[in-house]
Amino acid sequence: MDETTSYPPIEPSNFDLIVVGTGLPESILAAAASAAGKSVLHLDPNPSYGSHYASLPLQEFTSYIESHSSQSSSNLPIPQSDMDSGFTRVPLTTQPLYSSVEITSYSSEPLEQSRKFNIDLSGPRVLLCADAMIDLILKSEVNQYMEFKSIDGSFICDGEGNLECVPDSRSAIFKDRKLSFTEKNQLMRFFKLVQGHLEAATVADGGESSESKSISEQDLESPFVEFLSKMGLSPKLKSIVLYAIAMAEYDQENGDVCKSILKTKDGIDRLALYHSSVGRFPNAPGAMIYPIYGQGELPQAFCRRAAVKGCIYVLRMPVNSLLMDKASGSYKGICLASEQELFSHKLIFAPSFVVQLPLPHSSPDAHDFGLRNTTEKLARSICISKHSLKLDVANCLAFFPPRSLFPEQVTAIHVLQLSSNVAVCPSGMFLTYLSAICEDDVQGKKLLHAAINVLFHVPVSGSPGNNNFAEDQSETGDAKPALLWSVLYTQELAKFQDVLDNIIRTPMPDGSPYYHDLLGATEKIFQELYSGEEFFPKSTSSEEGAAQELED
Repeated sequence: MDETTSYPPIEPSNFDLIVVGTGLPESILAAAASAAGKSVLHLDPNPSYGSHYASLPLQEFTSYIESHSSQSSSNLPIPQSDMDSGFTRVPLTTQPLYSSVEITSYSSEPLEQSRKFNIDLSGPRVLLCADAMIDLILKSEVNQYMEFKSIDGSFICDGEGNLECVPDSRSAIFKDRKLSFTEKNQLMRFFKLVQGHLEAATVADGGESSESKSISEQDLESPFVEFLSKMGLSPKLKSIVLYAIAMAEYDQENGDVCKSILKTKDGIDRLALYHSSVGRFPNAPGAMIYPIYGQGELPQAFCRRAAVKGCIYVLRMPVNSLLMDKASGSYKGICLASEQELFSHKLIFAPSFVVQLPLPHSSPDAHDFGLRNTTEKLARSICISKHSLKLDVANCLAFFPPRSLFPEQVTAIHVLQLSSNVAVCPSGMFLTYLSAICEDDVQGKKLLHAAINVLFHVPVSGSPGNNNFAEDQSETGDAKPALLWSVLYTQELAKFQDVLDNIIRTPMPDGSPYYHDLLGATEKIFQELYSGEEFFPKSTSSEEGAAQELED
């Protein structure tokens, strides 16, 4: 019997908001609406929480991306008028958001321990300790449902596979043996200048004048790379600041290929956020932390918070169509696979869904609402090995700046290695994520293959059952970790679209290793839905007490 027909009817049948999909943006919005006193129904056709932000066992992970990479039919269902009611049923279809999936197994061991993995669909991703996402976690009190561990360090990679520490603090600069005395002085002077500017800005906000320490408005509006050159930073230091701390995506030195020029004022804001993250929590000396059991814990935590506030949850429940009023053409509700009709004032759905257009209030030449709305893509890879990329380092973030692998490399590559001490892989194994913005599948795979070949010892051919290969690595003296298993694929970068008749579609995971931009887009959606309403009203318990629990 179909699972959906075995469900009893959902009661009540009228809600302020219906959310379809339990990805992080949908889960945050459901929790925010519930906290604002709205009645919310949260549905997901999947058997588990997280959607495109989930953390899954190895075999479930591969099944998920393969099932969401198949090409959908070009013949979309035609809207049907319901003769027994005043509604037109507009089909809610799905679209493939992953492509060019390439899975290679060099050992049977990872698959044999599939259930011991928690692989992020949105990786590589960490949380900056001073980021707005951490503030929201504390404010909403979802930290009581999660545990975190500190990321051990941050590194920048060269084309030879060497991982050099990112000198992101005064002590790190002094300890760095790879920096010359001149470079240490240059970086110290630069950080001191930035600190002086930020202090001057704080004083100015209080009504006092401190122009002597401020960076000029002209410099603030100039490209950050030009300002760094003006400050006398060497090419190596510029690369560290731009790509490992300020997180620039594109080659900032090549205006012809750079699609996103980082301005000095934005670069300084990113430096300030990074430095304020260092040592914020007693048990996290670095700037970054990671959720134990994976990033998929975040949407689950927000769903639990929403449930406490009265949100109703139903998993394994597909939504077949939207109900549009025949007379006015406006959105009224949804029809489930069980044929039950549910009604709401507003609707949010995950990025894999598409609403067929034109709707009555849309432009006649509009594309189907929810189809991909950006030409950029995100190449992703997950690699499993038995040895760390860096000796004695369990969890770390690393970066390949543009042109560090080959001259045509125009975007930075982000790398995140995780170990079993964050409960994402079996003991004795390491999980490494890689990602890079790209224009198409070919360019994306070229980028990631180049990085993988530099970081790992890749066997000549993928032949399952070669379980002794990793052990042989130490005998051969190969310094690189041996690759046991890998997957490469391309993810679409579907972004937030405007509200269409009280219907909103959430974005896919972006290319940043942090959550700042994603949370900003999510908060914008909430304001579009409920203008003037507070995004998570402050609870009575103190944020300070919650902060102490974050790293316990």
